[in-house]
Amino acid sequence: MGRERWASRIGLILAMAGNAVGLGNFLRFPTQAAQNGGGVFMIPYMISLLLIAIPLMWVEWAIGRYGGVRGHGTTPAIFRLLWKHPLAKYVGVLGLFVPFVVSCYYVYIESWTLGYALLSLFNKLPQVSASAIGHPQAYLAPFAEFLRHYTGMGSQKIFHPALLAYVFFIVTIALNVTILLKGISKGIEKLAKVAMPLLFLLAFILMIRVITLETPCGTAVEGLNFLWEPRWQELANPKVWLAAAGQVFFTLSLGFGAIITYASYLKRYDDLTLSALTASSLNELAEVILGGSIAIPAAAAFFGVAAAQAIAASGAFNLAFVSLPAIFANIPLGHLFGFTWFILLFFAGLTSSVAIIQPVITFLEDEFHLSHYRAVVTTMFTLFVLAHVPIFLSGALDEMDFWAGTFFVVLFALCEVLIFFWGFSPSKAWAEINRGGFIKLPRIFFYIMRYVTPIFLGLILAWWPLQMIYKIWKAATQASLVKVLQETFSAPWTIWLTRELLLAIILVFCFLVYLQEKRRRS
Repeated sequence: MGRERWASRIGLILAMAGNAVGLGNFLRFPTQAAQNGGGVFMIPYMISLLLIAIPLMWVEWAIGRYGGVRGHGTTPAIFRLLWKHPLAKYVGVLGLFVPFVVSCYYVYIESWTLGYALLSLFNKLPQVSASAIGHPQAYLAPFAEFLRHYTGMGSQKIFHPALLAYVFFIVTIALNVTILLKGISKGIEKLAKVAMPLLFLLAFILMIRVITLETPCGTAVEGLNFLWEPRWQELANPKVWLAAAGQVFFTLSLGFGAIITYASYLKRYDDLTLSALTASSLNELAEVILGGSIAIPAAAAFFGVAAAQAIAASGAFNLAFVSLPAIFANIPLGHLFGFTWFILLFFAGLTSSVAIIQPVITFLEDEFHLSHYRAVVTTMFTLFVLAHVPIFLSGALDEMDFWAGTFFVVLFALCEVLIFFWGFSPSKAWAEINRGGFIKLPRIFFYIMRYVTPIFLGLILAWWPLQMIYKIWKAATQASLVKVLQETFSAPWTIWLTRELLLAIILVFCFLVYLQEKRRRS
């Protein structure tokens, strides 16, 4: 029996868009834009989209299709085909490690949105007096306390989430398993065809309602002005450029391995140039137009621009689970709009979670010839067990997100483009991207992919260690080096346990790749 294929082109595009359109589109993007120069943030954002994101999107689609027609849908095997070096398959392990670790905490956060959607629908979220609108801290306090109780997150080493939160986590796991068991065309593709149009419809309804908000503290239009009014002095700030590059990179789910796996179910001459561009455009519509017109403008209308800026700085979780439900609590039919907001986030999370879980399932099917049922059950049972680490251990979620969801994502993306355009033949790579395309890419993109994209990725990757080196150097000149080193390398046992778990996961994947290579040779 041959490998599965996408049943339709529209299903493929919607699934790819569903992979990219996630919680970050509606939460991370407005937060980043508000914190990094407002409207001027979009200048480096669009430049990064052209020089990093879309070229890398074409690279990942081409790598996936190249491997898929040869019977492989994950990077350990595909990298071995592209780069004839013993290390190639072990570099490809990142294409399993990154999506699997991210899925271990992503599914849990996804379950919050489902729980909050139903709690909002049945009016079980906190209620506050409208007289508190002019006092943001007092107004938001009950919702912040509710979130702490629901997730159990606090200063203690062990979290104690509410039983209801754990029940919704089980339900979310079960929904992911049900969809994944049905496979690519009957499960993921059908989900995308239903969830993505609904997601855009719900986001449009919310956008219209938010734009019409007006209170004694302000209006949503003032929030839009704050978000999009350019602060031109910020354009010379390198942090703004790095933030924009990071946002546009992560919003398209690049470097996660999921796009490569999805693209491996293409046929040899299926279009990827226009399809990838279309999927990227849908993601940008969801992020820039819809995502930028809901959370921050609503906060500005209810609490004023200054408070909205403070809320944006406080993080995406507070924006989604504290300020938005607080706002909906005091508008007509607020429980329905609250339900719309959270079910919108749930659809965005669900279409992304099935995508980032799929690479490990495909790896077990392609390389170890497990049945689809056994591959799904094995992957999801392991994920379910390991997800208890971010659920119960303080700091584990942030630690996993930094290494798997931030650092190794950029490293893996850099490896992809270097292997495809340097380890593999550049001319063959360019031909693979354009094969069967409805549009032929301008030759300038060959040079962008071969030179500009890896340089940009290298700069992003180098930013963190350079910051660390600068911090240590500055501390050494101020005679406080010992203190800085203690702060840097001292961490509670929960963090060290999480790091040991991450190391164990990557070693297990390396061992599985070693076993697969041994079987292949024998």
